[in-house]
Amino acid sequence: MPQRHTITAALLYANGPVHIGHLAGVYIPADIYARYLRLKGEEVLFVSGSDEHGVPITIRAEAEGITPQQVVDKYHQQIKTSFEELGISFDIYARTSSPVHHQTSSDFFKTLYDQGAFVEKEEEQYFDPEKERFLADRYIVGTCPNCGYEHAYGDQCERCGTSLSPKELGNPRSMLSGATPKLKPSKQWYLPLDKYQQEWIDTWIDEKAKQWKPNVYGQCKSWLNAGLQPRAMTRDLDWGVPVPLPNAEGKVLYVWFDAPIGYISATKEYFIEKARAEGKPDDAYATAWKPYWQHNDTALTHFIGKDNIVFHCIIFPAMLKAHGGYILPTQVPANEFMNLEGDKISTSRNWAVWLHEYLRDFPNKQDVLRYTLAANMPETKDNDFTWKDFQSKNNSELVAILGNFVNRAVVLTHKYFEGKVPPCHQLEAADQALIAELQAAPERIGQAIEAYRFREALSLLMDVARAGNKYFQDTAPWVLYKQDPEGNRTRIETILHIGLQLCANLAALAEPFLPFTAAKLREMLNAPQWSQANPQWQELGNIDLLLVGAPLAEASLLFEKIEDEAIQVQVDRLEGIKQARSLETAQAPSLAPLQAEIVFDDFAKIDLRVGTIVAAEKVKKTKKLLQLTVDTGIDQRTVVSGIAEHYSPEEVIGQQVCLVANLAPRELKGIPSQGMILMAEDAEGKLVFVSPQRLVNNGAGVK
Repeated sequence: MPQRHTITAALLYANGPVHIGHLAGVYIPADIYARYLRLKGEEVLFVSGSDEHGVPITIRAEAEGITPQQVVDKYHQQIKTSFEELGISFDIYARTSSPVHHQTSSDFFKTLYDQGAFVEKEEEQYFDPEKERFLADRYIVGTCPNCGYEHAYGDQCERCGTSLSPKELGNPRSMLSGATPKLKPSKQWYLPLDKYQQEWIDTWIDEKAKQWKPNVYGQCKSWLNAGLQPRAMTRDLDWGVPVPLPNAEGKVLYVWFDAPIGYISATKEYFIEKARAEGKPDDAYATAWKPYWQHNDTALTHFIGKDNIVFHCIIFPAMLKAHGGYILPTQVPANEFMNLEGDKISTSRNWAVWLHEYLRDFPNKQDVLRYTLAANMPETKDNDFTWKDFQSKNNSELVAILGNFVNRAVVLTHKYFEGKVPPCHQLEAADQALIAELQAAPERIGQAIEAYRFREALSLLMDVARAGNKYFQDTAPWVLYKQDPEGNRTRIETILHIGLQLCANLAALAEPFLPFTAAKLREMLNAPQWSQANPQWQELGNIDLLLVGAPLAEASLLFEKIEDEAIQVQVDRLEGIKQARSLETAQAPSLAPLQAEIVFDDFAKIDLRVGTIVAAEKVKKTKKLLQLTVDTGIDQRTVVSGIAEHYSPEEVIGQQVCLVANLAPRELKGIPSQGMILMAEDAEGKLVFVSPQRLVNNGAGVK
């Protein structure tokens, strides 16, 4: 019986378009995973939607002089269309402004309320005396207590990433009027996370230590080590799901209460749409959603960015557990952030590659973007997108490796055998070696996908195409044909038979990553359109997918080169954005003079190793110190590092670092520190990790 999977991709705020950071962090990996599982014949429901509540929506509405509903209507459709054009295979892309979602969220809150799950209390909150309204966290800006950034929001500092509360900000001010907000009492309903931590969250998270990615588990432990506090599940706003209680006028559900419930309401809407498509009443599948959320044999996987870890790993599970009857997430494979040309993607600064603009500027090149983002996916640390690398990935890999191999196989078959699949004869050593590599590929690729190592899986896919190119180079059927076309016929037939069968396998193996290319290749080979009802992953690795004598379609290029001119247009656009912002180039800090000369024997005494930070927390009563737990591959040790003014604990978890591993222990603030992390200082004086460019094994020496 196939495994049932509920796969969710983070709900995207409907206050702007999709950019490459969203895609690399969440939607490309989620789509690869969903497509792969479907190819295995497993039962998959892949849901997402627009998050249409919350302060970012109302801020956008006020900036544009329109209503919040007009904002979400505009951007929901744009986002949905962009995802469809990129081939993100949602079963449904819903929206949280729908009646089904409002009802589902209200019912969920009311159940918790009736069960006595909430703590009702009055607490002082910031109030704008000029606008005469309470201010949500995002309507308050001030100075970050962690890094000193003067425009930090009341819930998070965008510069250092630290999660905040409005009362922690220095010099707070209202984004609505610029006035200094006043504290005023307001009644809210709190979820007692501190109580749940003691009862079950600590134990549950510890059970995930070896199952979840280190950055996910580490960030959860950092929150738990600091101690969870009750969190308000309601807000004083006029846009959102109204609190379904008497005397709660002017209050809505906290956006991080109703947003994850959007996954559940989207599942319900999927079955409503299914019923309507079949001409049945809306309630024809009234309970069909339940197995995807309430049966223990369902695997629930949340794909998110690292900034949403706490909500999906602690707060939403706490809500589900408190309600009762729901499964908890099996996996939360959160990714780090994707940067653009060495700078953090920022929607407010327009520093982004917007999906709808990409699709306009590079028509029919959806898979080139998918490939580039998958190859550079920020799985363990922040990564960078550059237009030059995008061009190189297309020209040097997709065109020169995958496209070249397929084109050779199809063109030569048309040239020598009238475009029909030739028979296979006696196998030689080169044939057997290639077939053995092909037979091993599906399992290797599948294992990498199931471990959420999508970059590795994509590389393994390209290795199959590389092997095909090498096979053609080694066997050179064109040379054999030129030497003696009839005398070498059976050998040429065997070579091209194996090459075409490899192409057929590639069409299937590429489907999760490059769906448009896979479809084009299937069409060229006249291969069947595989589906969940006709699973194919288990059939791969064989050289009998295409029937002998079956006709091929005409050869066509899978990929075309991208010229320098097209890339320069994009580079110039970004440069224009920089100039328009009149960015001030920071002066590099004055460099310290070189230390006294040492000899090689002095240097040889230093043992430099690569390690991974698996846990981090601030050292109490200090501003600069973080207590880090570093996995060196040999041991897990404590290192106290003076980087707290530059990084929050959540930011560094999962970061690979270089450290002096044989430094004598030194006690700092009563904590024995066993090593020193190597850092560099950038032009703005911010400390930057000295890390390997690619993921390496912990304990690897630095030479």
